[in-house]
This record gives sequence, structure tokens and C-alpha cells, in this order.
Amino acid sequence: MTKRLYLSLGTNLGNKRENLTRAIEFLSLAFGKCVAASRFIGTAPWGFESDNSFLNCAVAFDIDLAPLELLDITESIERKLGRTQKSHGGHYSDRIIDIDILLYGGSIIESERLTIPHPLMHKRDFVLEPLAEIAPDIEHPVLHKSIKQLMEENKEQTLSK
Repeated sequence: MTKRLYLSLGTNLGNKRENLTRAIEFLSLAFGKCVAASRFIGTAPWGFESDNSFLNCAVAFDIDLAPLELLDITESIERKLGRTQKSHGGHYSDRIIDIDILLYGGSIIESERLTIPHPLMHKRDFVLEPLAEIAPDIEHPVLHKSIKQLMEENKEQTLSK
């Protein structure tokens, strides 16, 4: 059964526009036509200090693959584009590309290798802003709020700090 897959892409090393463009090309080869893509949005690093700003976007595909197959494919594309290590345990660093699975239909998955929806997406402006551009009314299957609502709540929390 075909489901809508939403991914977040980010890069803060090298030619950032080219990194995102190439990632979308590889994803399209693996998953078929990209059905929606946000504009590229410049953002500050999140969770670590760096002199390198990020360029982020969100993309959507309609696919019929198992969630772990998706993860294997996205990790393979990250390696093809030059990423050598993933972030672990909240230790983030500069990266040539990062591809995160945000949502897969209304699926809720918690396994050792994969959690869908992405467990931190609702706290990250750099994820919510581009995702709201292409899917503002999609409901987060755990929080039962639209992406637009989550983005507005996140902005309110940031302002009240």
C-alpha cells in the first residue's frame, strides 16, 4: 500500500545547495518522483556549536516500502554523498548531508533502529518550517496536531524563553 513519506534534509558543509539537490536526485532515483519539495531554508546549528550555518528542506514521496528499507536507503544515500558517521545520543556535529525520516503515512514505529514520527521533529524549527511549507495540515500521528500548529507552538515557546 502506498504511503506518503516526508523527509527532512540538512547540510552545513561544502556546497550546500548542491548537497541538497544531489540528495533529492538520489532519493528520486530510489523512490520515484518527488511529489513535493520546500524551498531551501538557511538555519543556525541546533544542538551544537558550529561556525557553519545549515541549509534545510523538506521533501515528500509516495512509496510502497517497509520502514527499515527506507532507513537503509536514506543511510546509503548519505554515505554516497560523503557522510561518514551518524549522530548518536544527542551528540551532533557538522555534516555534508543529513536525511531524517519524519513521517510515513500515519505510521507510528518504535524500534531499535528507527522511530517514526521523528521523535524531535516538533521541537525543531528547521524541520517544521520547511515541512509546513509542503504539508501544513498533515497531522502528527502521536501529538494529534497539524504541522502548522506544531510550528506555531514551537515559535511561541521560543519567544517565551
